[in-house]
Amino acid sequence: MLGEGVYHNLKNRCKIFATDKEVNEPWLEYLDVSLSNDVEKYLRKINPDYIVHLAAFTDMEYCETHSEEAYATNEGGVKNFLAYARENNVPFVYISTAGIFDGVKDAYSEDDIPNPLSVYGKSKYAGELAARSLKHSIIIRAGWMMGGGPGKDKKFINKIIKQLQAGAKELLVVDDKLGTPCYTYDLAGIIEHLLDKRAYGLYHGACSGAGSRYDIAKHLIAQLSLDGQVKIKKVGSQFFKEIYFAPRPKSEKLLNTKIPHLIRDWRVCLEEYLKKFDWKLN
Repeated sequence: MLGEGVYHNLKNRCKIFATDKEVNEPWLEYLDVSLSNDVEKYLRKINPDYIVHLAAFTDMEYCETHSEEAYATNEGGVKNFLAYARENNVPFVYISTAGIFDGVKDAYSEDDIPNPLSVYGKSKYAGELAARSLKHSIIIRAGWMMGGGPGKDKKFINKIIKQLQAGAKELLVVDDKLGTPCYTYDLAGIIEHLLDKRAYGLYHGACSGAGSRYDIAKHLIAQLSLDGQVKIKKVGSQFFKEIYFAPRPKSEKLLNTKIPHLIRDWRVCLEEYLKKFDWKLN
């Protein structure tokens, strides 16, 4: 999701070598970041001036039941790039997550101490700590991701839209988990800005504003002009406990205290996102 935004944001100003385990675009090459020898060989081949590390296992339930694999990618995958970055003085960008917090507080700033609850959160925080050991690194914590369009969006927005495409007239949506949406295209711009400025350090990159999953779904339905046609029913997160069993914090709300001038309200971003693609809802 984020890789699509970063690629299209930067492709006209530099040569991009983009990799994934799922090669579903002509601009992608295959690479498993958890394999240190493959990473070293690839880096020697392309000799990059910058490394933007977006690779991660983000399926929280998968991580919970495949912890070794999660750590191998979410921590080990970062470490496999750091030796090259350190040796060649290459700026390194790492995308962390709001999931490294425990949700005890209502909202979290860059200075709050992480305490992840899930294997996903713990493995991502391990990757963050590894990245922070490099003096010329940029770490950006993202919120609830939205972006990529119908073909790449694996998160909340497209899950709701797929229900609508299937003819759903009632949506069951959690209202007891809070967070801050993060628009991939804005985050791509933040990455570019911080690299241009060589502004190394730790940042929060989510949109401004916050809400529950219910709040987001309600705004989504309104923007699709489906008010009165689709009912949204509030449910607690326990309703989905068998499907989404990985522990999640009550609040993943992020405060963006360092780069507030680079972020927009999530509602504005969601409206822009819906207009950016054909969601085939007619």
